[in-house]
Amino acid sequence: MPASHEAGSGGPLDGIRVLDLSSVVMGPLATQILGDLGADVITVETRDGDINRIMGSGPYPGLSGVSLNLLRNKRNISLDIAHPDGRAALLRVAAGCDVFVTNLRPGSVGRLRLRYPDIASIRPDVIYCQAHGFPSDSPQADAPAFDDIIQAACGVPDVLRRAGGRPGLMPTLLADKVSGLVLAYSITAALFHRARTGEGQKVEVPMADAMLAFLLVEHGSGAISRPAAGPAGYQRILTPLRGALQTADGWIAVQPHRAAHWSALLRAAGHDDLVGDPRLSSRALWREPGFGYATLSRVLATKTTAQWLAFCADAGIPAAAAPGLDDLIDALPEDEHPDAGWYKVIPPPTRFSATPASVRRPAPLAGQHTGEVLAEAGLTEEQITRLAEAGVLTGDPAGPGRQAPAG
Repeated sequence: MPASHEAGSGGPLDGIRVLDLSSVVMGPLATQILGDLGADVITVETRDGDINRIMGSGPYPGLSGVSLNLLRNKRNISLDIAHPDGRAALLRVAAGCDVFVTNLRPGSVGRLRLRYPDIASIRPDVIYCQAHGFPSDSPQADAPAFDDIIQAACGVPDVLRRAGGRPGLMPTLLADKVSGLVLAYSITAALFHRARTGEGQKVEVPMADAMLAFLLVEHGSGAISRPAAGPAGYQRILTPLRGALQTADGWIAVQPHRAAHWSALLRAAGHDDLVGDPRLSSRALWREPGFGYATLSRVLATKTTAQWLAFCADAGIPAAAAPGLDDLIDALPEDEHPDAGWYKVIPPPTRFSATPASVRRPAPLAGQHTGEVLAEAGLTEEQITRLAEAGVLTGDPAGPGRQAPAG
């Protein structure tokens, strides 16, 4: 299925090699994106394996539905980096990598002697990217941080409270995924700078900063100005009725933003008495969101989803049906994993005309490429065998095309 990495990816990051010491979702998502864009991504796992391998159900031991896409386009080595020989092997690999990514906490990075100066001493032009929960110069620098913690710290519960609900959390790994996207674009920006100047650098992405910047784009609202011009929170988004609305047979989202849109919808639903109501003029959902969404809910209940989609298409009104997760997954393309069998591929979301993103490698098993990667870094077969015998390597230390040590 996937092409060999020696053949080149043809993607915009073809020729870039990434060493990935991250786990769970934030870092692995960022490096999945880099891999989709053509980079040769080498992930490093501990003896216990990455948590994403057991997140939810999956078709094969160590390959969950999450990891089948999150770990694609990567090679994998399983290495005890706390062992002196494991650290030395890691540094041999790092010397050949353009990018070094970790989401270990600053204290852990320090104890392992894998800080920026340590990696830059063997690869001066490296892009060293450290992602963790809170800024390294804050009192919480070494605090453990998962998605729930960052969502709470950055105001998500208050946004949901303001929207008429309880102060809960978004039912998605919002902080992990937002931070992963920030991590990916920060790395590509640093690579661009290096291409122009030859200069490597350290890049820090605190999840708390990434999420705060994301959330306050609209929810800073009038409170951003000084003196404040209004309350925090973007009122159209916070209106409890905003969302997919029920039709006669399903669910749909419709967003009329012109007076003519409202007039057409009202007449089609038999609500001629509301045509011309000043509360339903242009941008009504921004000016009178409560009344606007309540009226829209009454209007949409009068016809089927298909009828409204056809009507809105003819009238130029933005609209979309709201399918279920199963429907969306069923529509994805399929590919065959050599161990796990057929699975649904989440396609790369960016389309390049000259350097297309692609899925070239299936998600690896833990330690699948240990021998291959260490041999590329210059270790001999005898050295790799000794590391395996010392318990520094886990998984299959032989790697493709090599013989595993006996015993």
